[in-house]
Amino acid sequence: MSMKKTKYFNKEERNWVVIDAKGKILGRLASRIARILQGKNKAQYSPNFLCGDKVVVINAKHIRVTGTKMETKIYDKYSGYPSGRKEMPLNILIKKNPSKPLYLAVKGMLPKNWLGKQMRRGLKIYTEGEHRQVAQKPKKIEV
Repeated sequence: MSMKKTKYFNKEERNWVVIDAKGKILGRLASRIARILQGKNKAQYSPNFLCGDKVVVINAKHIRVTGTKMETKIYDKYSGYPSGRKEMPLNILIKKNPSKPLYLAVKGMLPKNWLGKQMRRGLKIYTEGEHRQVAQKPKKIEV
């Protein structure tokens, strides 16, 4: 009687994907981006290997949120010193850095280890419609 063996797909090629964020809802878009970065949309998914595609997000400035999150959602920053905590609502964070809310949402959905850091390196977010990854010939997908 033979034992079953676990298959590991550690030779998966990583493609480039472009996603247009214009008019998309922040959390739903972030969860789909996180799945693509992890490789969960592929048949050869392996949780301990970097097999996801690299993602380029354009038009991050035109992202939407539902309800009153624009005024009530608070982002925290802590310097490490006593009374070094700073709070910033979503509408002010979007004015300062329009790509930061999407980056933080995707970061929170990825693994908190070395592999998650490697996945985040494959995420490029641009506030406008142009991107610098033209040489990689990314294919545009609808999420």
